[in-house]
Amino acid sequence: MILLSFKSINVEGIIIMFMIKRRHGKRLGIYVHIPFCASKCSYCDFYSYVPKSAGVYSKYIDTLIRHMESYKAACADYSPDTVYIGGGTPTVLPPEDFLRLIKAIKHNFHLQKYPEFTVEANPKTVDFETLTRYRRAGVNRLSMGLQSANKAELEALGRIHTPADFEESFRAAREAKITNINIDLMYGIPYQTYRSFMNSLQFALRLKPEHISIYGLKLEQGTPLAASVASGAYPMPSDEMQFAMYRDAIDILAKNGYVQYEISNFARPGFECRHNIKYWRCDEYLGFGPGAHSYFNGYRFSFKRSISSYMRGVNYVSKEEMTDENEIIPLRERVGEYIMLRMRMTSGVDSREFFRLFGKDFTRTYGKKLERFVPGGYVKVENGVYSFTPAGMFVSNYILSEVLSFNADGTFMLE
Repeated sequence: MILLSFKSINVEGIIIMFMIKRRHGKRLGIYVHIPFCASKCSYCDFYSYVPKSAGVYSKYIDTLIRHMESYKAACADYSPDTVYIGGGTPTVLPPEDFLRLIKAIKHNFHLQKYPEFTVEANPKTVDFETLTRYRRAGVNRLSMGLQSANKAELEALGRIHTPADFEESFRAAREAKITNINIDLMYGIPYQTYRSFMNSLQFALRLKPEHISIYGLKLEQGTPLAASVASGAYPMPSDEMQFAMYRDAIDILAKNGYVQYEISNFARPGFECRHNIKYWRCDEYLGFGPGAHSYFNGYRFSFKRSISSYMRGVNYVSKEEMTDENEIIPLRERVGEYIMLRMRMTSGVDSREFFRLFGKDFTRTYGKKLERFVPGGYVKVENGVYSFTPAGMFVSNYILSEVLSFNADGTFMLE
């Protein structure tokens, strides 16, 4: 049994969630992609690059603002309750450009009174003065990439910060009165051992963040790190060791008051990331910037992973130039996405809610397949709710590939 002190619970956050539900206007998440980085990490497959000239920052923010203005009328009936500025590294932007962006978001969208406003930040790109300005402008949540507290592991990932740099930036955020901070950690890193991962976890816990995300390293084809690992340049932890890291981290985090609510995410009560929950619950969100995705007004669309195409498309009003995907989501796709995303969460899939949404019996189709994994300890079923155990979370991609059926073109096959 985990006992939580009253101080560890974000009472204000829980109250805000209740108030948001009572306010008028449909809820919406706003995502803004900043594709710039101080340097490119060797494992990263997100659309990002190191700009050759600082002049591109201001021009890019001008484009984002123009794009947001074009959605002002379409969003008139919405009251966004979350904003997430990700990247890349948003905090490499000059402060004045960053503040212009925040002002434009507030001007073009009728934000809820207490929105969750997250910014991703890397160490060595933030300081007390800048973070104080951002907090006063409305930023109330910071997501910081530690990844590891081991220098050799950080170097293998191409990270430019040291553990000391991270701690300095974290304490600067606290001094700037940012009271909701996430720390990103990774397992499955080159050179990583069970002990070094646990040392990184303890490093993060000593800082007492409100939220911790733990991701398994995914070697993306075409990245420098994937090529290095394939060539045998780096020693890698075994699958068995990686599972032990993940399994034991769940237990240690729980003992320290962090509740797991998704495969990779742990939070003190009331500090769950409301923006990311929108993705997993298939709620509406609107993305801006190259590579950004949206699910808005029944449509799913995304923009090409090219800053030049994006800027030309916005500035010359050419949707074909900038759009990569644009479609009404058919029922079969909505069902498949719902199952895959909901099963990422510890709350899982409620068969009764599934029937209300889609008019289909989950238990007799997908539930029956999931039940095959109950004896092995990978899936649990309680009162019509299907969810993964920690062991099931670790191999969730395999289990879902066994449960869901797909057509030759990769689209979901409805059962």
